[in-house]
Amino acid sequence: MAAFSAVKIFQPNPTAVRSSDNHNNKPFLLGSSSSFLQRSLKSRSPISSISPSRTFISAVSIQEDNKKSLSSSPLNSSSMMITKEEALELYEDMVLGRSFEDMCAQMYYRGKMFGFVHLYNGQEAVSSGFIKLLKREDSVVSTYRDHVHALSKGVPARSVMAELFGKATGCCRGQGGSMHMFSKEHNVLGGFAFIGEGIPIATGAAFTSKYRREVLKEQDVDHVTLAFFGDGTCNNGQFFECLNMAALWKLPIVFVVENNLWAIGMSHLRATSDPEIYKKGPAFKMPGVHVDGMDVLKVREVAKEAVERARRGDGPTLVECETYRFRGHSLADPDELRKPEEKEHYAARDPIVSLKKYLIENNLASESELKAIEKKIDEIIEEAVEFADASPHPPRSQLLENVFADPKGFGIGPDGRYRCEDPGFTQGTAQV
Repeated sequence: MAAFSAVKIFQPNPTAVRSSDNHNNKPFLLGSSSSFLQRSLKSRSPISSISPSRTFISAVSIQEDNKKSLSSSPLNSSSMMITKEEALELYEDMVLGRSFEDMCAQMYYRGKMFGFVHLYNGQEAVSSGFIKLLKREDSVVSTYRDHVHALSKGVPARSVMAELFGKATGCCRGQGGSMHMFSKEHNVLGGFAFIGEGIPIATGAAFTSKYRREVLKEQDVDHVTLAFFGDGTCNNGQFFECLNMAALWKLPIVFVVENNLWAIGMSHLRATSDPEIYKKGPAFKMPGVHVDGMDVLKVREVAKEAVERARRGDGPTLVECETYRFRGHSLADPDELRKPEEKEHYAARDPIVSLKKYLIENNLASESELKAIEKKIDEIIEEAVEFADASPHPPRSQLLENVFADPKGFGIGPDGRYRCEDPGFTQGTAQV
């Protein structure tokens, strides 16, 4: 059976906008190597010519035969099969991510964090929708906007906050900071400051899984890797090289594009010759799927099939999640380039507010249950800040650890002591 074989046809809402331009906010679009794909792509015209009357093909498995148009409000057309426990897990994870990032902003402006800090507000449906489906052994590779990915994968909030504070109790002992979250225990293989850096790492992790299973005959190894990156990265060479390699070797990886429509201050529509990123998947003989990244249930449905596809050995999938960040590129960005009406449009589609409404209207949770979750998260965040603030700074002796494969070549002197322990080391007066 072809991947994402369950399809439905419906009309998109002509009032929904894709970005500051008047492009339609499309539902999922499916790509695979099947003849069905070839027919569907041949019928598509460039994004500039998309009209409100176009018929689109949905890759989501919706249980009811509903051909109503897609509303600009997420979750309205979701008829996803989800248990109460799963729904509450998603809500708790999304609230944790939002509350954590809000606290980061406070701590940054109070001088507790240094350097660039990039927040994830608005994009929580992507992290929760994908990562909460993973096993502990599965890997996640992130970007410089990595705090929430780490949290979703199970890294404790106190460890992430301490890392942001540059403390020894952080998940990288204070040496990584905001853009380099890493946890061997949770298989978070790092955030990467330069765009595109993480994609080859993720591809290598997926290759490791395949090699262990097929060459070393470790039959219990079915680990999957998620590679997160943004729309701007999709114009970089690593993206294309790794899609090619992953498809060629049928690696167990899902390439997750968090298309928040802006690469710092450059509109995605101005920077890319074909802004429909998901269409690049079929060029490499892998499915390409477009999903509403503001709707966690839709993200989760697509993620489930993509992850299962990778796990059973059917190869990679490219998923474009159209989302939006509610803050500037970083906390140093005044966010003056995006139009107010564009920001208002996406603010009205807040993924957490939408999920909360969906849970209550579908009797999956009560107001009191959701408030209890929010109170629990507030306590976790407060404890994380207190823990980070009280934690010690890394010792000077840690300065050169994890820098050299053979630390005796530079980091350790003839007397067996770390050279950085010399009081004059950081003043440039030590003989190194």
